[in-house]
Amino acid sequence: MAVKKRKVRWSRVFVALMILGIFMVGLVTIFQYIEGTYKAINQPFKKAEADSFQGESDTKEEVNVLLLGSDSRGEKSARTDTIMVAHYNPQSNNVKLISLMRDMYVSIPGYGKQKLNAAYSLGGTELLRQTIKNNFELDIHHYAIVDFKGFEKAVDLLVPEGIEVDIPYEMSDGIDMTLEKGAQLLHGEELLGYVRFRQDRLSDFGRVQRQQEVISKLKDEAVSLNSVTKLPEMLDLLHTHIDTNIDSPTLLAIGKDILTNQGGEMQTIRIPEDGSFENTYQDGIGEVLEVDFDQNKEALEEFLEQE
Repeated sequence: MAVKKRKVRWSRVFVALMILGIFMVGLVTIFQYIEGTYKAINQPFKKAEADSFQGESDTKEEVNVLLLGSDSRGEKSARTDTIMVAHYNPQSNNVKLISLMRDMYVSIPGYGKQKLNAAYSLGGTELLRQTIKNNFELDIHHYAIVDFKGFEKAVDLLVPEGIEVDIPYEMSDGIDMTLEKGAQLLHGEELLGYVRFRQDRLSDFGRVQRQQEVISKLKDEAVSLNSVTKLPEMLDLLHTHIDTNIDSPTLLAIGKDILTNQGGEMQTIRIPEDGSFENTYQDGIGEVLEVDFDQNKEALEEFLEQE
């Protein structure tokens, strides 16, 4: 009696192999993520400023992180190139960004009236925290000092295809490169030059606008690419290029929440706000911004209360 041969349906075999392949890739991705997370959590950040920093670190509510980009070349008393406060709400996953103009004429505890960015060179992150609290009634819970090389690498890791910006005019002075006018797709090194360019026709106000623009776009691009699997690698990179008192598990949790829940468009504010300051000159200090502190404290309060 002849045995009837079964016809092999190769289409079904192909589909089954594809499903198996996808499953295996998924398992490998999950394993790599877990392994990377474990390594990142067990690798401590640099905490050069942590011993002196007195911000409340165990808050369970909204968190304010002092973000600094220092223009240090190794000297001990460098002033800050960038002063921002990132506000994170764990309930809504919203991130808000406050840019503080470094030339604001403020009272620095123990040193009298100076530019805001002098506080860091005089007393590090703790004196800067005290200065912000005393002048603007804004509590700071954590700090993070960013190494500019780390910024470049983080951009290239999260957004390897670059970020598009519209450059208003040629930029070259002081950034060791030339950025042409017009729409440009910039990678890490060029993007850093874009935000650090000092000879802006809007003076330091233009630079603050570019900083806010780039951080907002970086956050949006990272979310759109679903970069949560890159978080362990990002943490590993930041361990080398960031000084912060935020522990790895907390930073990992915040990053995962932002990337997976999105939380909407990042809101930004610049302090001082328009109409609340005057440009003046102080002997021995130079040009400063004389600020209406009451108006700006009210603006900050309203900004942070917005949903």
